[in-house]
Amino acid sequence: MATTTADQAVHLPGARRKDRRTSESWARRIPLMPALLFTIVVTQIPFLLTLYYSLQSWNIAKPGSPHWVGLRNYGDVFSDPVFYGALLHTIEITFGSVLIATLLGLGLAILLDRKFLGRGLARTLLISPFLIMPTAAALLWKTTLLDPVYGIVNWVIGWFGAAPVDFVSKYPLGSVMATVIWQWTPFEMLILLAGLQSQPRDVLEAARVDGASAWASFREITLPHLRSYLELGVLLGSIYVVNTFDAIYMMTQGGPGTATTNLPFYIYQRAFQGFDIGQAAALGVVTVVGTIIVATVALRTVFRLFIENEARA
Repeated sequence: MATTTADQAVHLPGARRKDRRTSESWARRIPLMPALLFTIVVTQIPFLLTLYYSLQSWNIAKPGSPHWVGLRNYGDVFSDPVFYGALLHTIEITFGSVLIATLLGLGLAILLDRKFLGRGLARTLLISPFLIMPTAAALLWKTTLLDPVYGIVNWVIGWFGAAPVDFVSKYPLGSVMATVIWQWTPFEMLILLAGLQSQPRDVLEAARVDGASAWASFREITLPHLRSYLELGVLLGSIYVVNTFDAIYMMTQGGPGTATTNLPFYIYQRAFQGFDIGQAAALGVVTVVGTIIVATVALRTVFRLFIENEARA
């Protein structure tokens, strides 16, 4: 009995500490529960419903048409040539826009990292495209900039004697990408500007004293320092740009033909123009799964690079 009492006395403080840690852990989690519940309601429940609809044949133009078909919709998706065309356009728009926006953002970030008169005003003006709604931005580009009669771009090239060009009809994919690049360049610029302002100035000063040129300092010091920022900007930009819908809907409606039809717009066409909810849901599930796989691989790559950088530091 004495031994049991002693054991209880020894283990009692440890048990109390464990209970205290558990209560503190729950005290930190409880304030987050409303946000977690909201996220589940607006994301996971709709996804489960989409998964359920993808296993049915349902044409909303035909009352009483829903019936169970299993995985047939997925077979139709992977045998649809338009799906592969939309996938290709999604890759082109996403990686082309993000790559160009990142390069432009890097150049603007280097410019804003220097002190000059009016830098605050220039920074505000350069950020403003990111603050405009995508639908308004697409309409702005279509009517104000690229219009063959009244567009500013055709007005400028007219100074050089060039004939007006209907950019949206002749270069639909390039027109959509130009709008996306214009909107996402400020996002990349802000991330890279934060990276530039975080690099140690004494290292750059030491390189300058040692006679290193500006290009050599950028290549050997600044660019390696910006590596994680570049990867983060490309990752986040790709996650958002892959869902581009507004610019395509407002500028080209997916045309001419299917020249600018990407996966989000093709899902819209199947659901609200073809009224095929089952196949649209299957397309949505395939798109979400593919995006999750790509994002997971990219995130693991970025996290591994962060860990490697911390280990080297």
